[in-house]
Amino acid sequence: MSSLFLIGATDACGGLLPLVKVVVQIVKIFMIVIPIALIIYGTIDLGKAVIASDEKEVKAAQSRLIKRFIYAALIFFVPMLVGVAMNLVSAGGEGDTQSWEACWRAARN
Repeated sequence: MSSLFLIGATDACGGLLPLVKVVVQIVKIFMIVIPIALIIYGTIDLGKAVIASDEKEVKAAQSRLIKRFIYAALIFFVPMLVGVAMNLVSAGGEGDTQSWEACWRAARN
């Protein structure tokens, strides 16, 4: 039965299933690597400011660290929010909105 699902998903992707799989992998990598890198860079900046013992620089580094945490959270959650929005659109049932979901599901499996 799973082969029937994949055949239908391949048709839903219009032959673009390999490309969609690459996009899914890139999104997964971005969701992991970019937030970690932002947090590490923010921590390094804050550590440099603390070592320098300049209160003005510490406050600026704290501000940058908070912004980087927010950016990291956004980068992590935006793909999920887009998926939820697309599921809500496909739940409406107008037109051919189910095909993107079948294609995306096949690429994630």
